[in-house]
Order: sequence, then C-alpha cells, then structure tokens
Amino acid sequence: MKTVLILGIALAGVLLFLLATASANTSLFAEHYSLLLGLNAALAVALLGLVGYQLASLRRRLKGRVFGSRLTLRFLVLFATMAVVPGVLVYTVSVQFLSKSIESWFDVSVDSALEGGIKLGQAAVDQMLAELNVKARAMALELADRTDSQQVVALNRLRQQAGVEDAVVVAANGRLVASASDNLSQLVPEIPSSLQLRQARSNRGVTSIDSIPGKPLGLRAIVPISGSAISEETRYLQLRHPVPESLAKSAESVEAVYGDYRKLSLSRQGLKRSYIVTLTLALLMALFSAVALAFILSDRMSAPLSDLAQATQAVARGDFSKRMPVTSRDELGVLLESFNSMTRQLDEARQVVESNRLQLETAKARLENILANLSAGVLVFDRELRLSISNHGAASILGAELGEVNGKALAEWSGFESFAKPVGEAFAANGERAWQLELVLTGTGKTLLARGTPLPSGYVLVFDDVTQLIQAQRATAWAEVARRLAHEIKNPLTPIQLSAERLEMKLADKLGADDAEALRRGTRTIVNQVSALKAMVDDFRDYARLPAPVLAELDLNALVGEVLGMYEASSVPIRRILSPTLPPVFVDSAQIRQVLHNLVQNAQDALNASKAAGPQIEVRTERAGDAVRLVVSDNGSGFPEDLMARIFEPYVTTKPRGTGLGLAIVKKIVDEHHGQIKIENGPRHGASVSILLPLPGSGNASARAA
Repeated sequence: MKTVLILGIALAGVLLFLLATASANTSLFAEHYSLLLGLNAALAVALLGLVGYQLASLRRRLKGRVFGSRLTLRFLVLFATMAVVPGVLVYTVSVQFLSKSIESWFDVSVDSALEGGIKLGQAAVDQMLAELNVKARAMALELADRTDSQQVVALNRLRQQAGVEDAVVVAANGRLVASASDNLSQLVPEIPSSLQLRQARSNRGVTSIDSIPGKPLGLRAIVPISGSAISEETRYLQLRHPVPESLAKSAESVEAVYGDYRKLSLSRQGLKRSYIVTLTLALLMALFSAVALAFILSDRMSAPLSDLAQATQAVARGDFSKRMPVTSRDELGVLLESFNSMTRQLDEARQVVESNRLQLETAKARLENILANLSAGVLVFDRELRLSISNHGAASILGAELGEVNGKALAEWSGFESFAKPVGEAFAANGERAWQLELVLTGTGKTLLARGTPLPSGYVLVFDDVTQLIQAQRATAWAEVARRLAHEIKNPLTPIQLSAERLEMKLADKLGADDAEALRRGTRTIVNQVSALKAMVDDFRDYARLPAPVLAELDLNALVGEVLGMYEASSVPIRRILSPTLPPVFVDSAQIRQVLHNLVQNAQDALNASKAAGPQIEVRTERAGDAVRLVVSDNGSGFPEDLMARIFEPYVTTKPRGTGLGLAIVKKIVDEHHGQIKIENGPRHGASVSILLPLPGSGNASARAA
C-alpha cells in the first residue's frame, strides 16, 4: 500500500506538471491537453478510491473495536485537517486571483493602446508608402521621354536622388529594361510579378508592403512610364525601399502582441476553465494524496502506541515477556525503551517472587502435610480470634468441616458453642500466657484436651480427643475395681447363703407358725439377695476378665437372623433391614452375639420403660467403605443428654435395677475388635447404636492382625 501510494503521488506530480505546461498553450503539449486532462482525472479517481478503501478499512476496525483504531482516526482527522484547510484556502484564493487576473488582461485601455499602436505604425508606413509613390511618379515623368540607354544611365542617378534602395524599369510583359540598386550582392533586383503589373496597369499604379519571412519589411511602388508615341510600349517603374528596422520591429511586435491579445480575448472563458480545471485537479490530487499519506502517517504513529497498549494489557494479565521494537531515537523510542526496561525488571521481579512463592508453597505444603497427618487438631487465629488455618484433624475431632467458620471469630461459630465458648473464654482470661483446658463436646460426649499458645500475629490452639484415653483409663480402673469387688464380695456370699439356709433348717421346727413363717421369709430374702449379689459379681468378673476374641469368618446377616429368632415371641416387633451384598467379617461370633443380645435387650427395656405408642426396634446392616455397619435403633425415649459423655462407663445406667455394665461390655468388645461404636439420639425420639466392624485387608483389620 505504501509503495502504491508513493508511485501514485509521483505519477500525479508528473501529470500535473505536464497539464500545467499544456495549459500555457505550449505547442509541445497543447495538442495533448485533453489526454493529459483525462489521465489526471483518472489518477484523481484512483486516489479517491484508495482513500475510500482506507476509510472503509478504518470503519471496519472501528466497528470491530480494534485497539488503536480510535487513535488512528484521531491522527487521521488531525493530518487531514492540516492538509485540507490550507489546500482549500489556497485553492479559493488562487481561483479568485486567476479569474480577476485574466479579466484584467482584457482591459479596454489595453485594447485601445494596442489598436492605437497598430494604427500609428500603419500610418507611418502609409506615409512612407505615399512618399515612395510620389518619388516613383516623379522619376517616371523624367524617364518618360528617354530612350532605353538613357533610362539605364539616368535610373541610378534618379534612385540615388530619391534615396531608395533599388529601382527597375520593366516592359508590360515583365521584361527587364533597366535596374539600379544599393545592394551589390544582388545581381538582378526583384522584378514585379505579372499580377502586380496588371494591377498597376488597371489602377495607373500600385503600392504595397512586402512582408517576406526571414527578410526585413519593405515598401513597393509601381507606376507606369508614359511614352512620347502612342504606339510605343508601356513601361513600368518599380521602386523598393525597406522600412526602417526599428519601425519594422516595433510594428511587428505590436502586431504580434495585438494578434495574441485578440486570440486570448476570444478564448478568455476557455482559458479560465482550463486553469480552474487544472487547479481543481491539482487540489484533488494534493488532498487525496495528503489524506492517503495521513493514513500512512497515522498508522505509523499509532501502531507503536497500539502495540504498546496491547503489551501493557499483556503485562496487566501477568505476561512480562513482551518487548517492543525500538525503531527511532525520539521521545517515542525513549518511551518504548523505558517500557522494555520496565517489563524486563518486572519479569525478573516475578521470577524472584515466583521462586519465593514456590519455596513458600513447598514449606506450606510440608506444613500442611504435617498438619494433615497429625491426629491432633490445630487451629490458628488472628488477634481478633478469627480462624485462619485449620487441619483435617480438627475437623475430624469436631465432627464437621470448618470451611463455614473460616474467617469468623470464635463468638460467631454456630453449632460449635460447646467448643468455641470455653476456648474463647480461656484466650480472653489468659491473654498472652499459654493455657490448658479439658472440655466436653455437647452431643458427641467427646472429651478434648486443648492447649492455647500466643503467637506474634495471633494464637494457635492444639487439641486432641482424649475420650478413648479417658475411657481406657476409666475402663482399666473399673476393671480393677470389678476384680477386687468380685474377689471381696463373692467369698462371704456362699457362707451367708449357707448360714441362712441352716438357720431355717434348724429353727423351722422349733418355732411357732408365725415365727417359722417369718424365718422362712427372711431366709428367702437373704438367699435372693445373695443370688443377686452373685449375679452382680459375675458381671463384674466378666467385665474385668473379658477373654481375647477368637476371630473367624462370620456371616453377620446370618448371626443377626439367628439372634433375632430368639425374640420372635417378644411383645416389641423387630424390623430387619439386612444388606444382601454384605461381605463376611472376621470376628468372635460369641462376643458379637453377646453385643447384639445386649443392644436388643437394652432397646426392649427402653421401650417398655417409655411405654411409647407403636414401639419398634430396627436392626440394620450395610456396607460402609472398608467396614460393615451394624445399627440397632428404637423409637423410645432415648438417652439422657447428661449421660452421653459417660454412657459407656460401668455403673452408668438409666434402669432402676441395672448395673450399667451392658454398654460397657459392648464397648469393650467392639474395641477389642478394633471397631467403632457410636450412640445417637433421634431428632425427635428414640436412640440408635451404630457399630463399625473393619473388613479383612483394611487398615484397622491389619492393625488388629499385627
């Protein structure tokens, strides 16, 4: 496009020069004026098409919102205005000046002056021509009565006296009779033509002005020479004399100027139109060339700025690899060089930041890996006790994801009041001192041991679920108590029972009827209470000396069906929901049977005690990942909330006559099988006991096998 435009402008300049030259009526180009005019018009149309194409291209870019198009438009308007306004102004002034100048050429005074000059010259020539005619007639009178020889002798003398250049005497038929001349280089002077002789004969003389190209202007006078005899042949005298050179040149100059002036006067409107058309084409060429060049210049100026803006957008997106080519040493080049320096520094800074970020992420990942593998819960707070960091151990211990409370202060934790409130109070009470607190979570009954430590920018809380530890400690203590109770209580029970029976046997016959009956009632009471004490001692013994499980493959659904078959006559219906695809488990069948018996019996006792309408027990088995879940639930009154934290401890029971060892033994059997047990109250009523038994090959099963 740039090359085409430069060639077009160069061609336009050449054609305009030729057209302007032809407008001046130069003979070399005047005949080709129409052709030059057509070529210039065609080139103007081509430049107009080029400008239209550029404008259409710019319009498409503007509609497409191409970056830099508005800047190109602004530069284009600026450059085009700078070209169009002066061009139109010069064109207007030139047309007005040309029109007035051409009109001034044809002023009346100029026309009169030229005509007066011509008339003056003609009058001077006519005067000279009349004087020459007078001289010719005077010489003809003197030569009329002379013979030929005498005429030859007298002719030169008379010529010299008249002061003419040459004189000839010719016969009527044009024969030369005599001649005389000042021009020695001319052997024979010029004789008149037959036409001139006829005019002289018919007009009794003739005068004329000789204007021969390449020769000076001359005067000619031809008069007849009258003979003395009637029969004598008529002869003619011709005098020729040149017009003075200064007068001839002045006359020719005035005549030439007057001729040109008359021609210009006749072609005045055409001349004005030709000059105006030439100026118009020159203006159009200049304007179209200027607008086309404005496109190139605006593109050239806006292209680096557009590229710079796009590179700036790339930098805003994080791409610092952009480098702008520097093609000049002006302010724009300095700006591009500064941009390249800035992006280079930003790229280096980003690499440093990226390196630091990778190191930080590596350290953070290592710390998160450590925190994730910690069984203890770790929470990090800022100075306003808003949570900023938590690990999986904390979510696992608290039993819920902490994403909803992330960024919230402890006082705003919903659903974690039993945890957040004492922790917040401990942080507020201890200030910048480390502290330790044991707390129990409401609902789950978990016992947590929490330790708070201040940090430079906040606080860190580390807590662990010590429920199992406390329960193990309590179970160990209760086992020891049970063992000692069994040993200390069981020994005197048998002698007490035997002594009571012996007293009844020895004294029954010796007492009266009333006294004997009282003795029997007392003896039965002693025996019954001793039996109850023996049963209690047996329970303590079983709890203290629970044998190690003997593991074997067991179909849990079959065991459930076998155990529940014993409760078919029960007053409380038992619903079974057994998974048909339940895999076998490796457990001690006798102990799991005992677990199931205890749970079903506890559910029946709870329903009988609550006297609920439509009592029902549900036993469900299902697959739960790498474990099997056994759930026993009822729709009774559930467990008291204040006992949930100690429900698996010995002698914790809701039954008026229970020992509280049933769930303790169940918990111990499940722990021996490396399982998990969970007790929950229903949303409205009832309770459920859920037991997870690991499958062979799982992590818990592998730990148990080891």
